[in-house]
Amino acid sequence: MRTDVAQPVRLEDYRPTAYAIGTVDLDIHLAPKATRVTARIAFSRREETAPGTPLELAGDELKLVGVSLNGAPLGETDYEADAETLTIKTPPAEPFVLEIVTEIDPDANSKLMGLYRSSGTYCTQCEAEGFRRITYFYDRPDVLAVYTTRIEAEKAEAPVLLANGNPVEAGDIEGTGRHYAIWHDPFPKPSYLFAMVAGDLACVTDTYRTLISGRDVELRIYVEHGNETRCDYAMDALKRSMRWDEEVFGREYDLDIFMIVAVSDFNMGAMENKGLNVFNDKYVLANPETATDQDYAGIEGVIAHEYFHNWTGDRITCRDWFQLCLKEGLTVFRDQEFSSDMRSRAVKRIADVRLLQSHQFSEDGGPLAHPVRPTVYRQINNFYTATVYEKGAEIVRMIKTLLGDDGFRAGMDLYFERHDGEAATIEDFIKSFEDANKTDLTQFARWYAQAGTPSLKVSETWDEAAKSLRIDIEQSCQPTPGQAIKEPFTIPVRFGLIGPNGADMEWSAVTGADVRDDVIVLSEPNHAITFDGLSSRPVTSLLRGFSAPVRLTDDKDREALVFLARHDSDPFNRWQAVQSLAMQLLKRGAKGPGNLAADEIQEFAALLGEAASDDGFEPALRAQLLQLPAESDIAREIGTDVDPDAIASARKAVQVAVAGHCAEGFAILYEALADTGAYSPDADAAGRRALRLTVLEYLACIDGEASARTLDHYKASDNMTDRLTALRLLVHRADSGTQEALEDFETRFAGEALVMDKWLTVQATAPFPETLARIRTLTSHSAFSFTNPNRIRALIGAFAAGNQTQFNRADGAGFNFMADTVLTLDKRNPQVAARLLSAFRSWRALEPGRRALAEAALRRVAEAEGLSSDVQDIATRSLQ
Repeated sequence: MRTDVAQPVRLEDYRPTAYAIGTVDLDIHLAPKATRVTARIAFSRREETAPGTPLELAGDELKLVGVSLNGAPLGETDYEADAETLTIKTPPAEPFVLEIVTEIDPDANSKLMGLYRSSGTYCTQCEAEGFRRITYFYDRPDVLAVYTTRIEAEKAEAPVLLANGNPVEAGDIEGTGRHYAIWHDPFPKPSYLFAMVAGDLACVTDTYRTLISGRDVELRIYVEHGNETRCDYAMDALKRSMRWDEEVFGREYDLDIFMIVAVSDFNMGAMENKGLNVFNDKYVLANPETATDQDYAGIEGVIAHEYFHNWTGDRITCRDWFQLCLKEGLTVFRDQEFSSDMRSRAVKRIADVRLLQSHQFSEDGGPLAHPVRPTVYRQINNFYTATVYEKGAEIVRMIKTLLGDDGFRAGMDLYFERHDGEAATIEDFIKSFEDANKTDLTQFARWYAQAGTPSLKVSETWDEAAKSLRIDIEQSCQPTPGQAIKEPFTIPVRFGLIGPNGADMEWSAVTGADVRDDVIVLSEPNHAITFDGLSSRPVTSLLRGFSAPVRLTDDKDREALVFLARHDSDPFNRWQAVQSLAMQLLKRGAKGPGNLAADEIQEFAALLGEAASDDGFEPALRAQLLQLPAESDIAREIGTDVDPDAIASARKAVQVAVAGHCAEGFAILYEALADTGAYSPDADAAGRRALRLTVLEYLACIDGEASARTLDHYKASDNMTDRLTALRLLVHRADSGTQEALEDFETRFAGEALVMDKWLTVQATAPFPETLARIRTLTSHSAFSFTNPNRIRALIGAFAAGNQTQFNRADGAGFNFMADTVLTLDKRNPQVAARLLSAFRSWRALEPGRRALAEAALRRVAEAEGLSSDVQDIATRSLQ
């Protein structure tokens, strides 16, 4: 294995920079292959810095044209420079202005970091360390400065010139065909939040009047010409986000203008640059013909997330990249709460937990496990993970559970008051809640420091004579890389005790734990909790709403789970009971078809049939109740010696059995939900479609008219949600109408890149041996490009993440294909290559044959010459 990986960066080594920066004035003369950037940076020596201490700035593939200090050019002996660093040997003791002139090539910037061109549009992406690809700088989040940006370009090529902040001045440069614009951002920000966009773009405008002070804010969304009509939902989501943040968190927008720019080539989903958010166009553009209900929900959530960063990320940023969860986990929590208020809170919670368990629990259980706040990293780009985002959000949610709504709001208010305009730490965040609520969260903070998913083992003892219930709870956490021993966590367990009539019971007394209303607060390795004064033995409903990101195992039998699935007043735990019953069947089935007991399958199928027709639940929740655990979820629960083919067979067997048992009821429900009226992306209409399409998926399992029904559904579709689901069912079952539907879809949407991404994904996730050969062919299709991250994610990323049987093929071909792709892509876009490689994160859980093949593919990547630090880091950690 290669050993020349990037040197580790450690939290314990954090030190402030030797010099502070007050202002940054940028003059950017755009040209496709030779953009010239002049940066005038006002430095001042910190009091603790000795006079004459060298000034060391970071660069990345930069070409230095010149450097001046206080207006005078520096001689060659005054500084040292190469493409990666610039060192001023003896800076003045008094404040000074350093002028740095660099030249960069936006056309050649295939990494899509720093300044690059996307479809003729100049664009920047500076998080985490992209600003150093524009000019030499202290490219770290604790260096905050006030930026003024002048942009100059050919007017015909780039009539729109944008940067952070408010517009100051703009005009033509007489006789040159060029023009300029000046933007000023009055709020100090770190370099990773700098943004600049220039190009020929259409603009959709609106206004928002703030609730708190009544100011009018101009809203602009910039898109490629012809896409203006696809911005309506994004604009509406933005306005709802702004209002919600004022109403729920008291956060008012602070600039005169807020802008979103949608670009087609982007490594991420979106970026929260102050006042100028840059978005992957898939999270902006939508209409019923091209976007699914899931796309609409994604647009709403991502628009909100990036806007909410204005306060949790921009106005208060993170001191160093170890504190990344301080902005990302907190803001994910905020966008989850927003979406819960906009849609169904129960359904949103289930969706969020599905994502957490499928991505973050898997991450915690493999070689890439790390704390929510890591203490060391080699490449920060690889720590934009489910642990930082999703688990980070769960930690914030637990704080709210522990402190209550009022206590949580008080802590957030104090955090905003204390740290506005600062680069903060996790300690600052926790201290705000401690001081606002006069409480001690020292033990709770272990959630930020300890990796791994805690487990709760529960047993119950009923005393009939005393009418009391004893619950014993043991908490533990598995070893993770670098952390063999874990200290006890503070874990809030929301609960209910359900009586024989299905209603929650009351009790007269409780001993053995800190119980706050309906929350048990665990803090020790073992707790024995006794509830007295019960009228009869209850069925316990633990971890309601998934009140903590833990694994819960208890001694409930099938009868108790069925009872909860039918009666629990908590929608999440009702769903969880159904999932537990399904998982029991599926895990046994994966050991061989003879392990599936017919009576248990019939009972389970009857339960799903009841759920499907239960009008007491909204359709979206019923759709969730009907969905079986995914193959990857089953693999995670099995944990060791995983055989993906056996899992797929077991899942199909259970699905077919349920379909057969419920066929008549499902067919009636399918027809009853047919008349949905004109398409609307609202939660109610989306929920009805979700339920109808879920029962269609079951009906498609049944022989006979299945293919005809699915093909008819495809042909009758008047929106992308229906059309795409029917296409997927046809392709994934190799039904007779598959080729007809694929060709029709391609003809209809050949010019729609985002829609053709869906066409690629449907084929990449088909569970057949010939899929890999088809993917190889599709890499030469006009709809695919190795230069565009969206296309790569749609075809190759979807294959690795969503096709468990074919990525994990027993002959190793899927592993080798991914290794080859990563090695090729690494030369062009290391960030995307590294994210693809993380698909190997669960390789050790596979059965021995596949495990050996996956390891060989990983080692081939790790030992390759000339790897980027991004891919080196993932490969090395995956093999540790």
